Amino acid sequence: MRRLSLLLFLLLGATALVSAADWPQFRGPAANGQSPETGIFKAWKTHPPRGLWNVTLSDNGYSGPSVANGKLFVIDHQGKQDVVCAFDAATGRSLWRFPYSEPLNNNYGYARATPSVSAGKVVTVSRSGQVFCLDAGTGHKLWSVNMVSAYGGKRPMWDYSMSALIDGSKVILVPGGAGAAVVAVDLATGHTLWKGGGSDPASYATPVKATINGRAQYVIFTAAGLLGVDAGSGARVWSFPWKTDSDVNAAAPLVIGNTVYITSDYGHGCALVQVNGSSAKQLWAKRGNASMQAHFSSPIYYNGYIYGTGEPDNLMCLDPKTGALKWVTTGFEKGGIITADGTIIALAGRSGNLVMAALTPKGYQELGRVSALGGQSWTAPILANGRLYIRNQHTLACYAVK
Repeated sequence: MRRLSLLLFLLLGATALVSAADWPQFRGPAANGQSPETGIFKAWKTHPPRGLWNVTLSDNGYSGPSVANGKLFVIDHQGKQDVVCAFDAATGRSLWRFPYSEPLNNNYGYARATPSVSAGKVVTVSRSGQVFCLDAGTGHKLWSVNMVSAYGGKRPMWDYSMSALIDGSKVILVPGGAGAAVVAVDLATGHTLWKGGGSDPASYATPVKATINGRAQYVIFTAAGLLGVDAGSGARVWSFPWKTDSDVNAAAPLVIGNTVYITSDYGHGCALVQVNGSSAKQLWAKRGNASMQAHFSSPIYYNGYIYGTGEPDNLMCLDPKTGALKWVTTGFEKGGIITADGTIIALAGRSGNLVMAALTPKGYQELGRVSALGGQSWTAPILANGRLYIRNQHTLACYAVK
């Protein structure tokens, strides 16, 4: 009996140390790039991720995958059509496909947005501004709206790239139209709930939900800079100018208390902005090689420090209180990262190497790397239910990490 009790204790204890979660939207379950999963393999030099399946993609692009309720969703492109695809997340078996006409030509590939999944619905955004809401089980279209024709939106130079943010019964979009920098539509019907945020033109970053100074709001990184809009009405609460040479503000802003960290490429660097009611001011800014210059890969805030990639090919950690770099390593180009179970999981943008490192400000500590799909890999990996999903321009693959 004592042996049986000990065995049950060990088994239950081991189970308690392992957790799993879906990845239903851009940047994961909490939209912050962090996975709550535990119990993943960390000694990649001796126990590297094990390939489970892969499927061919033909979009030459960067749409991120999402996983919910056993299904994986991603946007592909074939001929003159985008195709929203659903696969069995465990096996890669195709479940359904939803094609729609996408008139734009190849411009660094096709779709860039990550499908957003909630309440049995999948919401996608195309480069031309077409927004579709589909039944997650069948792929049947529930509603659609065009951000250009409905809201006077103007496509950025490299087209719409942000993902939809689902916040309860609302879908938050960034058309960049006159009086419609930001809009909220009803998740069930697609009907417009409000238009607001002023008339800033759209850039490429996905909206972020936050509570700042006790007020629920959406933080939007537009072509003109950073702004906060009231979550209930869309009224602009505050703004902060941040304009790059090419109007590229693509990395998601990080809300840290009542401050917001932003980073952009084209020599612009990074900054920390203090929000106080209806005003915002810069606390510090760093430019050039002494800064994080994220082209589009979004950084992560964890336990008092910021981790991310930036030009020319750095992976780095910095202190948000001052902007001082804690460590920098090279070889990651425009790759994306996530964090999980005390680790950084990064996909090197040029080589496609899949890398695990310790999540610590004390210095870069690599735990292992594998040669995965290879080639240009600008889409961040995702982790869902013990499986790591990565893609390059031509292939989507699944690896076991437990």
